[in-house]
This record gives sequence, C-alpha cells and structure tokens, in this order.
Amino acid sequence: MADTSVNYKCPSCSAPLAYTPGSGSKIKCEFCESEFTVDELEQYYAAKEASAAAAQKTKDAKIEKKEAELIEAGGQWGSDEIAMLKAMVCSSCGAEIVCDNNTLATECVYCGNPVMVPGRYESQLRPDTVIPFQTTKDDAKKAFSDYHKGKWLLPSNFASQSRVEAIQGMYVPYWLFNQSVEADGEFEATNSRYYTDGDYDVTETDHYRVTRGGTMDFVNVPVDGSVKMDDTWMESIEPFNYSQLVPFNTSYMAGFLADRYDVTAEEALPNAESRIKESTEGVLYNSVEGYDTCSTTSFHMNKLSGDVQYAMAPVWILTTRYQDKPFTFVMNGQTGKLVGELPVDENKAKMYGAAAWLITLPITYFICKWIVLIIMEAIMD
Repeated sequence: MADTSVNYKCPSCSAPLAYTPGSGSKIKCEFCESEFTVDELEQYYAAKEASAAAAQKTKDAKIEKKEAELIEAGGQWGSDEIAMLKAMVCSSCGAEIVCDNNTLATECVYCGNPVMVPGRYESQLRPDTVIPFQTTKDDAKKAFSDYHKGKWLLPSNFASQSRVEAIQGMYVPYWLFNQSVEADGEFEATNSRYYTDGDYDVTETDHYRVTRGGTMDFVNVPVDGSVKMDDTWMESIEPFNYSQLVPFNTSYMAGFLADRYDVTAEEALPNAESRIKESTEGVLYNSVEGYDTCSTTSFHMNKLSGDVQYAMAPVWILTTRYQDKPFTFVMNGQTGKLVGELPVDENKAKMYGAAAWLITLPITYFICKWIVLIIMEAIMD
C-alpha cells in the first residue's frame, strides 16, 4: 500500500482526502471520485476559514454586546433597601460581607477573626434571584456534630458547643449563565475480532470515522462570584436546585449574612464556557456507541446566544482556628450536603501511635517466635 498523508476533506462528500506521492498536483477522492488540484483545495479552504472566522467574530460581538447589556441593565438597589443594610469588614483578611441592621456578625466566616468592623453599605448590582435557606441553624449544628464524631485525632476543644453555636448562615454570590451552542465532533472508533487460524491467533480491526453534531441549551451554569469563598468548597456542595430560585427580596436576608461579589460576570464567563465546552464534548463523545474503542480527533463549538443572571445561594459556614490556621466547615443551605476540613492533634497522633505499637509488639513477638519454632522443626525433620 502506498504511503499517504491526509490533508483535506473532500468539498463534495466530506470524506478524508489523501495525497499520494508521485501523483502530480491532482488529488482524487476515493469515495466520490471527485478530483481537485492542490491550488483549488488551498483556495477553497482559505475562503472557508476566512468566512468561518468572520462569522464567529460577528457572533462573539453580538453575544458580548448582549451580555454587557444584561449586566448593565441589572437591578439596582433602592434607597430604602440600602438604608436597612450594613457592611462588615474583617480587619484580618479583608473579607466584606453584608447583612441587615439587626444581624450581628461576631466573627469572620472566612478566617475566624472575632473583630468585624461595621460600615456604610456601598451598593453594587442588586441580585436578580435568590435560593432561600431550606435548612435551619439547628440542622447545620447537628450536621457539624455528626461530621466530627468518631474522629479520634480531632483536638479536644475543636467541636465544643461554643464553637458549634458560631455557625453562621450566609448567601454566596453566583453568576448563572444560560447559553445555546452548536457543536460538531469527529471521532475515530474501532471494532476488533479475535479468532484462531491454524497455528495463529488473529486479530482483525476495523477503523471508522464517526461524526456527531447538533445544538444544545445550557441553563443556570453556576460560577462562584466570590474570591474569598474557595471554589472547591462550592463545587463540592453542588448542585443547588435552581427550580427553587425566586425573585430577590431583602426580606430573605433577615438574620443572615451575604458575601459581596468581587468576581464580575465578565471575569466569570470563561469558567462557565469551559464547563459548557467540556459538557458538550462529553455529550457528543458518549453518543458514539457500538464500538470497542473511541477517541476524539476534532471538536468545535460556537455560541449561538446567551445571557446571565446574578443570584444568591444559601450556605452554612463555620471557620475554626487551630494553631493559627483556619479550618472551614461548609454546608449547602438548601440540600444539606456538607464538606469540611478537620485539624489533627499531633499529641494525640503520637499517643495513639505509641499505644498501637505497644499493643502490636507482643503480638509480633509471639508470631515471630511461632515462625522460628516451625522452621526449627522443619530443619530437624
């Protein structure tokens, strides 16, 4: 078989075109038998790429304009709402949270510093929607207590009742992106057969070029709008049930804290698009069925339309300091799903390690003695 190198797809039937060395300037499609010169193909694909680039640029410009209009048109706080809010600033880590005038923040939810300085609230965009708290503080306290039960190496005072009472409910800012996309992918798939022919084990492998394409709609793709709130925490307690989103009202903030967003929608957009792209490629890939193996050879995605809304999601959070390091417990205020990081008491670890060594030492001694006796008996026999 002659050596070939695939350069183009046939403009007539989209099958791979292969140039055979020594065939001059002509390239012939093995599937539909159309013939093209190298110059014709270069001109065709140059024009196609230029047209695609121009179309994509126009689409991107329209989408960016639309998203900017949506963000700019975001709701503004009313003067009566601003009057009932105050800002609390941590003098240690700089975190700024918002609450109503009746809410007391005794310590920072992020670093555990007990000093929060009240100040005048300077408004940003008003949230469009909010997921109200569905779990109570008692639910969060019980979940925290259950979470640390049986943790022998936990510092003795870490889970004290006074610490559990410090759990605070907070609304975390989110950008929720909606996008419609079109995508196409090309995959290389194989099916293999195995059989014996005389003295030989034979493997026959068929290779296939599989294409997939279509449009998809993504609704409420979340991106955390707070720098202080670790993304891994928020991703770990997802998903939220966005069917329970309701129009924002300051009454939902009564008795709770709210983090101010410091990641803009423009800054959050690449993160959302990355998640959308990964999901889209996964859907196309998983639709290739009936083959032994499958691998992606190309994937392209274009945005068709999109918008964004500013939402607040409920979270119970507790930060405890141990040896001057903060350890955080976070629970989804809607579903109850929780994550947390726990410190280890090094003195307890050493003590339990020594106790384990003392317990296993005599056992190890008798096992070794028993093995030696067996060996000696075997030698004497």
